[in-house]
Amino acid sequence: MTAWHTGQVVHTEPLTASARVLTLAVPGFSGAVAGQHVDLRLTAPDGYQAVRSYSLARVGADEVVEIAVDEVPDGEVSPYLVHEARPGDLMEVRGPLGGYFVWRPGDAGPVQLVAGGSGIVPLAAMARARATVTTHGAGLFRLLASVRTHADAFFPDELGQTEGLTTTWLYSRQAPAASSRPPGRLTRYDVETYAFAPDAGAHVYVCGPTGFVETAAALLVDAGHDVARIRTERFGGG
Repeated sequence: MTAWHTGQVVHTEPLTASARVLTLAVPGFSGAVAGQHVDLRLTAPDGYQAVRSYSLARVGADEVVEIAVDEVPDGEVSPYLVHEARPGDLMEVRGPLGGYFVWRPGDAGPVQLVAGGSGIVPLAAMARARATVTTHGAGLFRLLASVRTHADAFFPDELGQTEGLTTTWLYSRQAPAASSRPPGRLTRYDVETYAFAPDAGAHVYVCGPTGFVETAAALLVDAGHDVARIRTERFGGG
């Protein structure tokens, strides 16, 4: 079993009103592949422990862990990470974990990313990893990201300028004035208009809340995408 390591928060940065990035120095951490996650274990003064899993927002071969956490109302761990954790705080880290929902620089062909809310985190890690590939064989990436409003978007400026990535934002509750698409949930029209066509043979990664992931996967299949090329990742709360 993967060992636990003691990590120390070295930097925090707000993302949205309810989310922020935390960077931890974790001696003994072996680096990770885009799409993997870690477990965090926090221990209260009375000895009570809580463990939650978080996707890595950025990956590499160093002893650094970067996660992006969205607050879950009434959660045990996320409110602390979003509002209270400070540089110098210690917490235990186990990982990297997961080998199915991953993208490696040697993987060929185009890639379609589909995100719901904070499900964009592991997909952003994939886009960032792809941007570091200098060979001409790296396939193009497209990102279809659904958020409630523009204020809820993670990394919008960076993802709009990431090498090799085309990003389309969809808004489910309130769209910016400049948006030509009215607010609403992900539809088959969105998939057919903004994602790679099925005959492009793209590998597809879908991440978000369970309902979003199930809907998005079904829309992709209905639009003609090969189910064998679709990988999904769901997340819970806490």
